[in-house]
Amino acid sequence: MKSFFPGAWLLGCALSLSLYAQATEVSSLADKTARYAVETYYDDMVDSLGKLVKYNTLAREGISVFDNPAHKAFKAELARQAKVLGLDFTDYGAVVVVGLGQGRERFGIVTHGDVQPADPTKWAKSPFELDMTSEPGNIIGRGTEDDKGPISSALYAMKAIKDKGISLSKRIELYVYMAEESDWQPLKDFIKGHELPGVNITLDSEYPIVTAEKGYGSIEMTFPDKKLTTDSPYLSRFSGGFFGSQIPEDAAAVIENVDTALLKRLKAKAENNKTLTFDFSSTEQQLTIKARGTSAHSSKPEFGVNAITHLAELLTDIRWPSNASGALVNFINDYLGTGLYGEKFANIAYRDDFMGPMTVQPTVLKEVHDGIALNINLRRPQGKSTGQLENEIRGALANWQQENNVKLINISTSISEPFVQKDAPHAKTLLSVFSHYTGIKNPQPIAIGGSTNSKLFPNAVSFGPSMPEKVYSGHSEHEFISEAQFKLNLEMYTAVMIELAK
Repeated sequence: MKSFFPGAWLLGCALSLSLYAQATEVSSLADKTARYAVETYYDDMVDSLGKLVKYNTLAREGISVFDNPAHKAFKAELARQAKVLGLDFTDYGAVVVVGLGQGRERFGIVTHGDVQPADPTKWAKSPFELDMTSEPGNIIGRGTEDDKGPISSALYAMKAIKDKGISLSKRIELYVYMAEESDWQPLKDFIKGHELPGVNITLDSEYPIVTAEKGYGSIEMTFPDKKLTTDSPYLSRFSGGFFGSQIPEDAAAVIENVDTALLKRLKAKAENNKTLTFDFSSTEQQLTIKARGTSAHSSKPEFGVNAITHLAELLTDIRWPSNASGALVNFINDYLGTGLYGEKFANIAYRDDFMGPMTVQPTVLKEVHDGIALNINLRRPQGKSTGQLENEIRGALANWQQENNVKLINISTSISEPFVQKDAPHAKTLLSVFSHYTGIKNPQPIAIGGSTNSKLFPNAVSFGPSMPEKVYSGHSEHEFISEAQFKLNLEMYTAVMIELAK
């Protein structure tokens, strides 16, 4: 998931007025049932989420999505909840489907049950335990926003509809995929063998509706290690990052042969940096600097502070000798800097009027046997072909290597295509529901920087769970959903299900 651009919102309004101006009213039946759902089931929905969050449904290296014990336990809990609520449940392995109704036509709701890694040391309580006391009004835990919270909301929206005995012309199906964060192939394999609903929404992004998603990309390279023999300062280590789709919160550098003047200069520069914190520790002529920024989803770098780039920027006073760490820091300062959009990376930067700019962020540094591997995360809009972008990247890297007499190894790029949904038949209904419950007049489609499973389902657009222009907390070390938003989501999901399936 996910990234919102105010400029894209405004332009989207201008481009889409003729298509979406004639919004429909929310029916009395949908409105009454939505309010009933919140009044009757909010506490049960919170309890449901607590039971789902406790499973660390992280992808495990060497264990398939079909064999992951945490996934199996999570699905068993989901099956138990569905049975209690009177909903049918089918386990297809990597995908489970929770259903309501028997109509020949179907309306699909797409979610995922897996999560990204979490560092327990950065949470007031366990990330796999609902924390409702550390920050009153917020429900904290891994998956609360991305994407277990929406699963619980969908379950109780379906329960409220069942309670009221509402006649449905379309069967409602909740799809829960177990590897959205790691591997889409099992979902693609499932889709090949199953007929999907004709109309779908994905609960893994933002409101009001998302009709365009940037393409996910990565640039990987290794800075080769080489031994240095010098009495001058040099970097013996530079590390940082946690996983590829998170803006890194932590980074560290170790400098050898540090003299008093350099130490004083670096500390003075650190004191003037108000965006993150630095910790200095030294022994004889070795200095360790640790940087603490703010983690965020890598599709929304504007909501984080990248510790890797800011620590590198602290070290710009010296052109470092080109061992692995030194060459890496020189490269980051030359081609990335502390910007978000790749403006320093030769001529690769570009933007689309609706989808916004490409974002370019280093996310993970990994020590490997032959040096340090760098992963750079891209989120690219429409406007350039994949071939053009790849050629520009490789050309830029070739120029840097030549200018700096450094031979990078293991260079690779992986860049997916942007997604645009041009004709969603249920768009007016979704926008009407959003406007009715938020009071926001004339909402329009938006573009995001993230990537959801919408692109794999027919006539699919994303609908929540995050409000536009609010900080998206998924993938961060402070993931939460507010109690108010959790209630609002239940209302809107209930109303949408009725309006699209009755």
